[in-house]
Amino acid sequence: MKIRKILISQPRPEDLKSSPYTPIAENHGIQIDYEKLFKIEALEGKEFRRQKIRLEEYSALIFTSKNAIDYFFQQVKEARYTIPDSMKYLCTSEAIALYLQNYITYRKRKIFFGKATFNDLEDIVKKFKTEKFLIPCGDNSKSDVPPFMERMGVEHKKVVVYKTVPRDLKNKINIKDYDIIVLFSPMGIKSLFKNWPDYAQGKQVIATFGENTTREAIEHGLVVQINAPTSTAPSMAAAIEQFINEQKKRKKTSSKATKNNHAADEDTDNQGSTKKYTNTPQQAYSAETPDKGESSLTPELQQGKTHLHQ
Repeated sequence: MKIRKILISQPRPEDLKSSPYTPIAENHGIQIDYEKLFKIEALEGKEFRRQKIRLEEYSALIFTSKNAIDYFFQQVKEARYTIPDSMKYLCTSEAIALYLQNYITYRKRKIFFGKATFNDLEDIVKKFKTEKFLIPCGDNSKSDVPPFMERMGVEHKKVVVYKTVPRDLKNKINIKDYDIIVLFSPMGIKSLFKNWPDYAQGKQVIATFGENTTREAIEHGLVVQINAPTSTAPSMAAAIEQFINEQKKRKKTSSKATKNNHAADEDTDNQGSTKKYTNTPQQAYSAETPDKGESSLTPELQQGKTHLHQ
């Protein structure tokens, strides 16, 4: 298939030149559009209060995103809660920790951070396992509490401070215009079917980032043909590039095989033979049979994808 248009379900970058997808557009003559499929909204005050969180009972906060920070402090301000000076702050990355400066005096607080994920905080949590942790998150949070929290017997609770809702895009974009639709979260897939309840994939290529997104796609009956990260494609841009290059190789190989078969047929006709030559069917490309490297999906998820084929 020829790839002409790709939909990236993320906000359009302010600087397109710095986008990892721009080289794909330029090198392959492909139109790339950006459109976020859902939006984030603050939880209503009554919804927040319904969770009956008594902030003074907690001695440490764990943040996994900047959104969690923004909406947590917004809820705290509206509820007129006071955060104790002794509160500890644990963040999954340094970037998130530095973002706290928008709300607190960074150097006067006890702030700790990991390398990138919740699991990176295990050693830090171990040092403060007698603390009581509160974890602000969204209503569709994919940041489930890691097993080590339970294993260490750490007292903790998740509190929802924002919600994700589908954007109304029915009259803004024609979803069938795209050859590849790139999805980065389970909520993006839910929004896809919210906007287009009768959506049928057909010949469109579905690309997913992360196991949770891939699992959600499969549960909605989609065939995933591009997924990242993998050992050979750590980013979605790399995975798309690999897919496009592989499609071009296959087209070239198919054209060459067809040409050779025609030549063979002509040679046979010239010799008066009745033997016929046919093309060999090409192998289908799917997330179950990646071109190179191994899929990042878990064995359980791989087993659940028995219907993944072209």
